[in-house]
Amino acid sequence: MPELIAKSALEGQSLTLGGVTLAEVDVGPITSVAVLPGGAKAAAKGLKALGLAMPEQNRFAEKKGARLVWTGREQAFLIGADCPPLEGAAVTDQSDGWTVLGLSGAGAVDVLARLVPLDLRLKACPVGCALRTQVNHMNAVILRTGDYGFEIMVFRSMARTAWHELETATHMVAARAGVKI
Repeated sequence: MPELIAKSALEGQSLTLGGVTLAEVDVGPITSVAVLPGGAKAAAKGLKALGLAMPEQNRFAEKKGARLVWTGREQAFLIGADCPPLEGAAVTDQSDGWTVLGLSGAGAVDVLARLVPLDLRLKACPVGCALRTQVNHMNAVILRTGDYGFEIMVFRSMARTAWHELETATHMVAARAGVKI
């Protein structure tokens, strides 16, 4: 019987250019949590074990390495922690379906401005924002993790394309700033 070896979509790839760092991020398990009709109280009770509650629209919450990310009405991704038993919710392991790319540095917003149809400057998108949007033509979830930091979640099947798009935009921003490549 063949032995399957789990590996990331981009094998830990990283790039730093012009003060911007692009890197694949291992966030641990990703579980989709969809609250069933009438199940909000039961689901909240289960999430309380992690110190988390369903996030507000376009937000995420963190506690002790676990993150609960808004992904839609009555839906969220639990990231970085095993999902406790949740009555009142449908839960699905999504770990192998997503790739997470970290983008950080003072020019990160400028890189994303070339690919994302939203204003991601700090005033419009403060730390703690979770946005369902597109990175060029790919569906994505973008998290604002710091003043100069983002995590970009894309379908694993689009990981190399997302990397290429972000790398190209990083090169463009660096060239515009006069950074020697």
